[in-house]
Parts: sequence; structure tokens; C-alpha cells
Amino acid sequence: MTLEIRTFAPADTESVVSLWQSAGLTRPWNNPYQDINRKLAVQPELFLVAVDGGEVVGSVMAGYDGHRGWLYYLASDPGRRGQGIARRLVAEAEHLLHEMGCPKVQLMVRPGNEQAHGFYAALGYEPFEVWATGKRLIAD
Repeated sequence: MTLEIRTFAPADTESVVSLWQSAGLTRPWNNPYQDINRKLAVQPELFLVAVDGGEVVGSVMAGYDGHRGWLYYLASDPGRRGQGIARRLVAEAEHLLHEMGCPKVQLMVRPGNEQAHGFYAALGYEPFEVWATGKRLIAD
């Protein structure tokens, strides 16, 4: 495997959306194309893809608000899980956030995704109790 981690390019859009769909990350209330466009408007250098042989096999979005960093849309090709793709994407996102002075990174995992719990625990992420809430400002 000759995996390359690089910044997302607009030509990656269809491959990334397809990856998110196959990885079960998309939801009816979040338009993935809109999410990509929004990310490209804010810290696009923190939107990474993993490419092997010209094929997008992983992605992660990161962000830093000056207080803490966040990870979103971490995905690897379901047929290639266990090859270290997601691990390398997280490591690169953490590296970029650290370079920006980010002291802490967080993420959210949907209920029922226990596989993700084990993955993140192995990377040193610790669960904590929090009441997560949100409000949609723009309907997709």
C-alpha cells in the first residue's frame, strides 16, 4: 500500500461522498455536498483525504476554533479497515492541529457505533460525560 495523505481537492468530491455513504456517515438532515462546500470555506487545509493508487480510501475533517480542535467525517473504505488508514488520517489531523497551537482535540461518536469507541480508545481518546446539544441555523 502506497498511502498518501493530502489535502482534499474539489475533484475528490464524488469519491468522498461515496466513501461517506459506504461508511455509514451520511444522514438525511446533513447534505454531504453542502458540508464539503462549507468546509472548503473555513480551514480547507484541515480537510484531508487518504489516497491509494489514485483512489480515495479515507477522509477526515478537522477544525480549530482557538480553544479546542474537532474531528469530523473520519472514514476509511469499509473493505480496507484494519490497514491503518484512519489511524494515519487522525495522526496527520492531530499534527496539523498541534502546529496551530491547539491544546486539545475532541470528537463526537453516534450512539450504537461501539467499533469507533474501541478505535479512539486505542488512540488515547478518553470518553467523558457531556450533554451534547445543537441548533440548526440553515436547513439543508
